[in-house]
Amino acid sequence: MKTAHPSPLILLACSFAFVIVQLDVTIVNVALPRIAAELHAHVAQLQWVVDAYTLGFAVFLLSAGVLGDKSGSRRAFLAGFALFTAASVACALAPTAMGLNLARAIQGVGAALLVPSSLAILNAAYGHDKPLLAKAVGWWTAAGGVSIAAGPVLGAALLEWMGWRSIFWVNVPLCLAGFWLTVRSVKDGGRRDPQRAFDWPGQILAVLGLTAFVGAVIEVHALGLQHPLVWGAFVLAGAACALFVVVESRSAAPMLPLSLFASGAFSRAVMFGVLVNFAYYGVVFIFSLYLQQLRGMGAMQAGFVFLPLTGTFILSNLASGKVVARHGTRLPMMLGALIAATGYGWLALAGIAADAPVAAMVPGLVLIPAGMGLAVPPMTTSILSAVEPRLAGTASAVLNAARQVGGALGVAVYGALAASPVAAEALAGTRHAVLVSCVLLLAAGAMAAGPAALSAATRALRQQ
Repeated sequence: MKTAHPSPLILLACSFAFVIVQLDVTIVNVALPRIAAELHAHVAQLQWVVDAYTLGFAVFLLSAGVLGDKSGSRRAFLAGFALFTAASVACALAPTAMGLNLARAIQGVGAALLVPSSLAILNAAYGHDKPLLAKAVGWWTAAGGVSIAAGPVLGAALLEWMGWRSIFWVNVPLCLAGFWLTVRSVKDGGRRDPQRAFDWPGQILAVLGLTAFVGAVIEVHALGLQHPLVWGAFVLAGAACALFVVVESRSAAPMLPLSLFASGAFSRAVMFGVLVNFAYYGVVFIFSLYLQQLRGMGAMQAGFVFLPLTGTFILSNLASGKVVARHGTRLPMMLGALIAATGYGWLALAGIAADAPVAAMVPGLVLIPAGMGLAVPPMTTSILSAVEPRLAGTASAVLNAARQVGGALGVAVYGALAASPVAAEALAGTRHAVLVSCVLLLAAGAMAAGPAALSAATRALRQQ
């Protein structure tokens, strides 16, 4: 219902949803060694604990927006809470690693229903007052940012007090609270469009292509590149992706409008997001294993090591808006990527060692979120400014889906680099992975500069 004074419960319900979605991206990381021990899981299965969720989230995110348009955002939102609750219970009760990973994938689908519908509900409630809408979206974004950074710390506390299954049980009261708040306060989720077409061929091909590719990357270390399952998965991924491009280019209502990528600014911002998430999700995954399996830390101690991530994210996010207002989007993206690259470099050279003091890790763990918090908001702004207003929602969904895919690939690739029963090899693989993140963030900063800036820099170097 659009009123002059929307109920604050609407914002609270939407914020609950984003907190839950973002929290489950990182909360499981510190629990991975315990999960491995109880469920007798190897590293590849641990990678799927993280990637099944991010893949389910990514591949259904674009279509979830269409479902919200067809049935109404309120219905899609409530369905997302219900599905996430059921999947969380299934995760908590999972008797095997396979059962846990399947439940995590369903969690991801629930997350995909929650995110676009929550934004649509906020727009329906606050859209009549643009400054008020901006504040509401700002609170919604901040809630998600804090929860993703706090995930390792909260996960460690729950793990120590109640075991690894509690990190999934905690979702149940949060989801029920969000469901109740929605029923109580949200009466209108925006206009419905029952005639909106659902792109079934595109959705099926996206699931096949991305799952096959990530699965092949995860299994290549254990099975080898020559194994039929591995190269067969790569072939399936390539074929599905090629067919996806053909189908989307000919579809009257594609889930991924390829015309968006005609804009260089849009393509660069999407790739920037992929690189940032690839580096961050991958490093958080292997760093959790490094702290507990190679350094012998307990879950609580490892969680506290991650603590600098939380506060720095908040401060840099607040600073980002002011920098964008004064200097535009390019400078904070470049500067943020450079700061994060410095953090990864510091971590690789000074923080990753069998006997490195915890204090040596802190500068890296401060610089990484400082750079990301500075760079990510202008990345989103540049996406929205690169497309027509009528495509803003689709463009945002494409960006978020691409970032989730990047995160899933980061976990897959870095997990393969660091997967070794020999401590020295695992340590070397962890260091190499963090150095790769440093290089990727430098590449992201160069990408943010744009071709014109790079050409100017090249000419200046030639004149020296």
